[in-house]
Amino acid sequence: MAELDKTFFTGNRERVYDELKGGVLAMTAYTQMQRGNDAAAHFEQEGNFWYLTGIDYPDWWLLMDAKRRRSWLVAPTVAEHHEIFDGSLSHSKAKEISGVEDVIDRQEADSWLRQAARSHRLVHTIDAPSGAERFGFVLNPTAHEMREKLERIFASVSDFRLELARLRAVKQLVEIAVMQSAIDLTVKGFEEVRKNIDKYRYEYEVEADFTHMFRKNGAQGHAYDPIVAVGRNACTLHYTHNSEKLKKGEMLLLDIGARQGGYAADITRTYAFGKTTKRQQAVHDAVRGAQEQIIDLLRPGLPVEEYFDTVDTVMQDALIDLRLIRDRDDPKYRKYFPHSIGHGLGIDVHDALGKPDVLKPGMVLTVEPGIYIPEEGIGVRIEDDILITEDGYTNLSAKLSTNM
Repeated sequence: MAELDKTFFTGNRERVYDELKGGVLAMTAYTQMQRGNDAAAHFEQEGNFWYLTGIDYPDWWLLMDAKRRRSWLVAPTVAEHHEIFDGSLSHSKAKEISGVEDVIDRQEADSWLRQAARSHRLVHTIDAPSGAERFGFVLNPTAHEMREKLERIFASVSDFRLELARLRAVKQLVEIAVMQSAIDLTVKGFEEVRKNIDKYRYEYEVEADFTHMFRKNGAQGHAYDPIVAVGRNACTLHYTHNSEKLKKGEMLLLDIGARQGGYAADITRTYAFGKTTKRQQAVHDAVRGAQEQIIDLLRPGLPVEEYFDTVDTVMQDALIDLRLIRDRDDPKYRKYFPHSIGHGLGIDVHDALGKPDVLKPGMVLTVEPGIYIPEEGIGVRIEDDILITEDGYTNLSAKLSTNM
């Protein structure tokens, strides 16, 4: 598997220096969050911080001065009992991972910020994701705390998230190689499960085999909570209970991706569990046919708005053929296809693409049409991971059959 070293993270900081145009940036890692009572949840790093440092530990900061083209890591103060129970990242190891030569403490960082404010009215940072009010969960607090701190020191604070999203959207060759490893491992998991599908009795048994496959092969685990949804459960788009008994004659939707080398895969297939009905087969055929049409649209320079408009036409025609809507103006369209056709993919499973007007070579995005009919207990989604190339596209997960 391709691996990322400090030259990758150093190169990413060099690109950010150019975007900062002589300015300064202060950003923070995530902090540890509660799982239950006195137990912490599994830690997963903020994607932008990892992209610039490779550090996978909580509470570190990164300070960047583009004029001097120099960066500083700020180490957290770790209490003795946390050091004993949880360990910590040494300064020397942080330097080795990130390629940042200077590691300072919080007191030194505060002095750095005050000094920077004397020559820079504006400081850049990484704010919370846009649209967070719709997420329905509590955000990691560190971005908000960093902004509040910077607002007390600098005259103006600007969110640098969009600029970083645009850098991250166009993948470097080494990133594509790492992503391909995560995708290949995920495909291997799907193939094993599909081969043995008749042996499963519960959704959680399927999840367990994927988890075993991923960890046995050195992956960090699942890139997101796996979806193993039988029958009507597939109509809940982010169903993750994965606890129901499988029933013959229903379909099984699997939306699963490994995280390997810091990057995510994201693949969905819908399989028959036992003998299928003509209606189930027709819905699966409609989704599969729509996905093939939509993937073939992809090319560099394709206007994003045109892409979405054409996707709507393809999906509306599929629903008309299934007699779920009357025509393309039927308001029930979004009842049966309620989500977007896809998203960016990378460090985050929902990687931002930087609000592009057109698709660009190096972008990786998912194509995941789905049709969900709650009143019939049918939910079908098929999803692949697509790289935009100089002259078209490459389906990175094409080795996995879309057959039911």
